[in-house]
Amino acid sequence: MGRKITVNYEQKPCYDIELQQSFQELPEKLKALGYENRKVCIVTDSNVGKLYLEEIQALLEPMFSKCVSYTFEAGEASKNTDTVGKVYEHLILNSFDRKDLLVALGGGVVGDLTGFTAATYLRGIDFIQVPTTLLAQVDSSIGGKTGVDFMQYKNMVGAFYMPKLVYMNLSVLKTLPKRQIASGMGEIIKHGLIKEEAYFSYIVENSAKIQELDMEALEKLVYGSCEIKRKVVENDPKEQGERALLNFGHTLGHAIEKLSGFSLYHGECVALGMAGAGYISMKLGYITEEQLNMIEETIKSYDLPVRIENFSHTPEEILATTKLDKKMESGKVKFIVLKEIGNAVITKELTDAEILAGITYVTGA
Repeated sequence: MGRKITVNYEQKPCYDIELQQSFQELPEKLKALGYENRKVCIVTDSNVGKLYLEEIQALLEPMFSKCVSYTFEAGEASKNTDTVGKVYEHLILNSFDRKDLLVALGGGVVGDLTGFTAATYLRGIDFIQVPTTLLAQVDSSIGGKTGVDFMQYKNMVGAFYMPKLVYMNLSVLKTLPKRQIASGMGEIIKHGLIKEEAYFSYIVENSAKIQELDMEALEKLVYGSCEIKRKVVENDPKEQGERALLNFGHTLGHAIEKLSGFSLYHGECVALGMAGAGYISMKLGYITEEQLNMIEETIKSYDLPVRIENFSHTPEEILATTKLDKKMESGKVKFIVLKEIGNAVITKELTDAEILAGITYVTGA
């Protein structure tokens, strides 16, 4: 077992994504990158730390001159500049210099926060991603987007900063709660819908195996998603054009996520956003009602929602929140719609009424 994907940046190999079944190969991969006898800080959260920090420390201690860790309270509430400041202080007190390394061990919050810390500490220190959730493995760990929330604004402060390695131990998925697996599936379904009909068909046809966490099916699934994301980010590393397609379902999804006070998981909100965006795509005459129904049935088959009943905010409030999104351009919402399954496009031409219709469709308000 074990697969590798190389991600290019500006036409040159930049970092590898390693798909493995354990953490055992990690020291060898880091030695190959020349990190022996440096200092390393493993940044993790209170949930993941309990599960894997000891094992990772035991593996890395023999090859590094100093191995320290920093654990912060799990959850979106920690994803801010205060936590980053505490990590800076930890690195300063442990005399970290530019030649040393940060390891992001955890889900998307850990990866985004550690990446941003790495991008800004001493104007840049190397880091690697060791994503432990399905969502982080197929999405946030790839592509060099880092950042933290600022006040109530999600991912408002950040940097494009590439990791030196993304190392995935797929067996950790077996320890994830079902709801976390479902959340990851939101992004995976999105990848198929925006870029590859054949991959979407794989997701539809292998639902039982994937949900049983069959390792072969999971490896194929994660590999397929990583490949789709690799192609998109290579073509558009700084989100000047095509990379915005990855935001399918996110304009409405992020607004719902924020207004729910993050009580809903990211993938659940993306699923709701995809249902709304799918409805808008149908109303524009791009996809048929049958296709919309099939997309929704697929989303539901992975325990994800397509409707949100009795939401505490009105469609108008959700619409207003979409306009606070960092993806706005010259006052226009950049919205992603499906031309067909496997082919998404960006539009800035949607009216408020059209977006509101999509929101109302999802909220039933």
